Amino acid sequence: MQLRYLAVLFLLIACEPAPPEEVSEPTPTPKPKDILEYVDPFIGTGGHGHTFPGATTPFGMVQLSPDTHLDGWDASSGYHFDDRQIYGFSHTHLSGTGIGDMGDLLLLPFTGDIQDSLSATFVKSEEIASPAYYYVRLQNFDIKAELTASPYVGWHRYSYPASTERQLLIDLGHTLQKDWGHRPVEGELHFVNDQTIKGMRRTKGWAQDHPVYFYITFSSPYEVKDIRNSDTTTDKLATGAQTKAYLSFGESQQSLVITVGLSTVSMEGAMKNWQSEAANKHFDQIRSDSERLWRNALQKIAITTADEAVKTNFYTALYHSMLMPILAQDVDGAYRKMNGQQGQLPYGESNYTAFSLWDTHRAWHPLMTLIEPRKSKAWADNILRKYQEGGVLPKWPLASNYTGTMIGYPATSFLTDMVNKEIGNIDANLALEAALASTRYQAKHPNVAPAYLDAISRKGYIPAEQAVGSVSYGLECAYYDWCIAKIAKKAGDLAKAETYMQRSKNYQNYFDTESGFMRAKLANGSWKTPFSPNFSDHAEGDYIEGNAWQWSWSVLHDIPGLIKLHGGREAFAERLDELFTTNSRVEGDHASGDISGLIGQYAHGNEPSHHIAHLYNYAGQAWKTQERIDEILQKFYQPKPDGIIGNEDAGQMSAWYIFNALGFYPVCPGSNTYSIGRPLVDEARIQLNGGQVFYVEVVNNSPENKYVQEVRINEKRLTQPFFQHEDIKHGNRLRFIMGPTPKKD
Repeated sequence: MQLRYLAVLFLLIACEPAPPEEVSEPTPTPKPKDILEYVDPFIGTGGHGHTFPGATTPFGMVQLSPDTHLDGWDASSGYHFDDRQIYGFSHTHLSGTGIGDMGDLLLLPFTGDIQDSLSATFVKSEEIASPAYYYVRLQNFDIKAELTASPYVGWHRYSYPASTERQLLIDLGHTLQKDWGHRPVEGELHFVNDQTIKGMRRTKGWAQDHPVYFYITFSSPYEVKDIRNSDTTTDKLATGAQTKAYLSFGESQQSLVITVGLSTVSMEGAMKNWQSEAANKHFDQIRSDSERLWRNALQKIAITTADEAVKTNFYTALYHSMLMPILAQDVDGAYRKMNGQQGQLPYGESNYTAFSLWDTHRAWHPLMTLIEPRKSKAWADNILRKYQEGGVLPKWPLASNYTGTMIGYPATSFLTDMVNKEIGNIDANLALEAALASTRYQAKHPNVAPAYLDAISRKGYIPAEQAVGSVSYGLECAYYDWCIAKIAKKAGDLAKAETYMQRSKNYQNYFDTESGFMRAKLANGSWKTPFSPNFSDHAEGDYIEGNAWQWSWSVLHDIPGLIKLHGGREAFAERLDELFTTNSRVEGDHASGDISGLIGQYAHGNEPSHHIAHLYNYAGQAWKTQERIDEILQKFYQPKPDGIIGNEDAGQMSAWYIFNALGFYPVCPGSNTYSIGRPLVDEARIQLNGGQVFYVEVVNNSPENKYVQEVRINEKRLTQPFFQHEDIKHGNRLRFIMGPTPKKD
């Protein structure tokens, strides 16, 4: 029956007169995707990436995001993808760190009875995140929550069910990682009028003294229904570190819009910051403005690739690289000094906080010198100002506190890179003064410049009895001393340059020629025993966040010297092969959780390994660098919530991906040399200062064609797998030709 029907239909169509000939319309060109569509803020929120999905702006003061995870390591950003409970929305967060702080000023819209412990449930299908916008439906309250942000102001829009009392919790006692000692110590709520509240809260945790000031306005008048956990309460004021205020806005079908201006200085500053960005503005306008800020920032690198996963990974990585450091000043230039006093910035200068430095000096800062040279200049000046205020270069400065987190004096790496690249006319004499002060014990800041630094000048190494992580400290400081030598040369102090160049050779004192590893040495000069290169102890070991396998390559500044210690290029390459192929077993009952992303004993999840794959280039086996880079890019960066191996670490993990996807990497910041890898993109346009563009072009690129056959800078063919910063900054073209087989000549 069906065949007969089709035959009749065919005859009817065939007998019909032909329609008049028409001019065919051209096929419309598909509209290109908005660059923001390639950013997925949920990447890194699973596993141990420790990122957050909320609304923010590039390097802005506000990071308005849901808090779903309060305790433990995975509470560092306040959010974990596996959670299904939201405690509220707080206004400050760190991205990708291994320690938590922030989580300031929690707001939670709710319906129903007032309770001491309120929280919301949600399902993942009703959650949306993009760089400037976050949405979720609070399932148990049936409230639609929308967030956006400008640099100083967090914006909330809550749509409540019809015929339901609109209520809101303000919680000054909310903190992240209470189990790690982060706690509120002071709080104030001033009820200015029925649509305005101002206040402050102070916490003690990773940052020992961390005040945050705020100015809140509401689109509807409120009534204070209850105040709990306060020390004192009046009609106009509630004080107490654990204060909770429960507000009612009555019944209405209109959404409740809340704007929260922040300041690190004062309530008056918070009001000024609010006035500069929120007065006479509306939610959708701010969202649009913030999206434009993100487009402008992300377009600094435009890539072409047929692989949508690469695009998502790349632009999400670029987004993650622009979340920290965090703006920490008021619109009028008021800011909080490192001594806790209020300061006033000179016109045109700026203040930031949350500089990771130990993580970020390796790739993130070098990336920013390319795409954000003006901000890099401001950050360098800011770090030097912090030295002038506190007497020592900061390590992980947070909220005007010297946290002293991680090792050595890593700010010297960033300063050297800026001075050597001649970006922004950094004061080399001041940089040298600051660096030298940071190499000595500082009684005022023993967590930043500890006593065992003095052992470097006395003995040439740090005895294991004097310091946990002595090997890591010694290797890092040898590189930082090389950085100081470079700064001293720029400053014209040749004697200091020679002294610190000699100190930079101290890495040799940790090398055990018998085992081939960098090892801990006792005060009497003997090796510490017992020894296993696979052993790790996170809190008490000789290696920070790693073991001997991972740390024995940390000689960024003298790779030829390291090769010589191993007996030459061939033996060095064989040792690298062993690193990548040996058993991945990590020994020790208290091994560091930062040892992740293992290929053999190579650990991509932590920064000391990030340069290692490029070391084959120095050993004359560049094709192995290309193989390993390809493997790392494909295996450890995937467009899914747990797609980042290890903590994202304030942009460093992302900066590694960006550089290597473009085909090159700064193995030794401060040297101006880039090492060639294996590019993933087909083309790239990198916007440089002054309107110039550096182009990357990759011919015959495909997953199979992962080996570099030829590289040119303009028409000049490279004879070695390296090129210089000078080759980038004048807007040249880097051209790769790829193939399926290694090129070994």
